[in-house]
Amino acid sequence: MIALVLASKSQSRQAMLTAAGLTFAARAADVDERGIEAGLLGAAPAEVALALARAKALATGQHVAADTLVLGSDSLVSVEGRRFDKPATCAEAAEHLRFFSGRTMELHSAAALVQAGQVVWDHADLARLKVRTLSEDFIAQYLAAEWPAVSGCVGVFRIEALGVQLFEEIAGNHFTVLGMPLLPVLAALRQQGVLPA
Repeated sequence: MIALVLASKSQSRQAMLTAAGLTFAARAADVDERGIEAGLLGAAPAEVALALARAKALATGQHVAADTLVLGSDSLVSVEGRRFDKPATCAEAAEHLRFFSGRTMELHSAAALVQAGQVVWDHADLARLKVRTLSEDFIAQYLAAEWPAVSGCVGVFRIEALGVQLFEEIAGNHFTVLGMPLLPVLAALRQQGVLPA
């Protein structure tokens, strides 16, 4: 059986793979995400998410056996053409939520598989999430309950928790919203021999 390493410490991504029956090791990817993004000015959000997923898998792949598959994944949020990173502070999270209020969030989730220093597969998916109009009281109460848990979430939400209250409509795959296009990932892992076909 081919070994699998997830190039992420994301609890959501680990939970998805565990629930799907995979055995894997998780390692934090050591990459300069902001530096990679800076080198991709003008690129489409999906391409940026793919580049980050590839970079995470490639960086982690340098520290594993050559026959190990490394899965990198990244999510990126854009609203009305503006890209958002994870909020650095609770105040910044509140600013993001104010901007999202009443607008449609585009969530790009990408994944890449690397083996022996080569990208052997990648894929990006898109979900659109219509954010309801958020009051200041709601934003304050929401962040009081969810911060700092959402500090690692690019859209300032955990859909499996109180984050579901941000939205009035969601179009897209549930796993993409959780942060990884899981169904295409599982198909790729079957092709690579990690899972039985």
